Amino acid sequence: MRMLLRKLPWLIGTLLAVSFFTFMLVSLLPGDPAVLILGAGVSPEAIAALRLELGLDRPLLIRYFDWLGGALTGDLGRSPMTGQLVMDAILARLPVTVQLGLMAIVIALSIAIPLAMLSASFAGSKLDRTISGIGFALMSVPGFMMAIFLILIFAVTLGWFPATGWIPFSVSPLANLRNALLPALSLAMIELALYMRLLRTDLIDTLQQDYITLARAKGMPAWRILTRHALRPSSFSLLTVVGLQLGGVISGAIIVEEIFALPGVGRLLYQSILQRDLLMVQGIVLFIATAYVLVNFLVDLCYSLLDPRVRYAG
Repeated sequence: MRMLLRKLPWLIGTLLAVSFFTFMLVSLLPGDPAVLILGAGVSPEAIAALRLELGLDRPLLIRYFDWLGGALTGDLGRSPMTGQLVMDAILARLPVTVQLGLMAIVIALSIAIPLAMLSASFAGSKLDRTISGIGFALMSVPGFMMAIFLILIFAVTLGWFPATGWIPFSVSPLANLRNALLPALSLAMIELALYMRLLRTDLIDTLQQDYITLARAKGMPAWRILTRHALRPSSFSLLTVVGLQLGGVISGAIIVEEIFALPGVGRLLYQSILQRDLLMVQGIVLFIATAYVLVNFLVDLCYSLLDPRVRYAG
């Protein structure tokens, strides 16, 4: 509780800074935002009406505080292109992106943790070099290339999974998982290599500690030393990176959602940029940035669960 109270002012300050820079990012774009939204060749009356609707005739700081007050109540404005409320559009597509991101992280961790433990147990061996080489190869492949590669193999050649489309989980759980597996795997293959390399490095360092040597001297099995004594203190860096990836899953899924034609928040952001829907872009960017900050805050709190000493530090 004391740690929560100590970090809460920093959380509030960070969120305010995030909201301010998000608002300024769009507001300080060169040119008239009304002209950017409506496009060239629109009548001056239409531009003037949109400027009045968006409050562009008022001072910048007043517009920011009005927008911030609405954002605190969940009102991020209404898209002038579609007429849809920005928050409603985000929430309608959020389940797709969240499911995709969670599946990607679960797949990546399920493969990365055993491989990292195996690689750290035989550090410097041929097996370790092989696993590390595969990890470096996966890290060098962009997400969109991995998505295309998986589509060619599993959708076009083998026909095991659909290449595009989405079916809600409530309609058909099995069909939903079939549609989500390839996009999730496209994201997971890149994160898998990062998680594996990070955990392997920390595990090798932990396995050299004195208490590990003592456990070995007592005759404790190697698998128990890894799972019971080495994995937990070696997971700090991994937890941090997983938290960052969880917060950034929306931004990371933009291209993947567009390739697989998934109705997620990432694809909504991509289409809003193409349509010059600045209010929608502004709202989605704020939503993504807020997710980053909140997830990192939760990760800080989780450190005390991994190592009780963090609870009493300072």
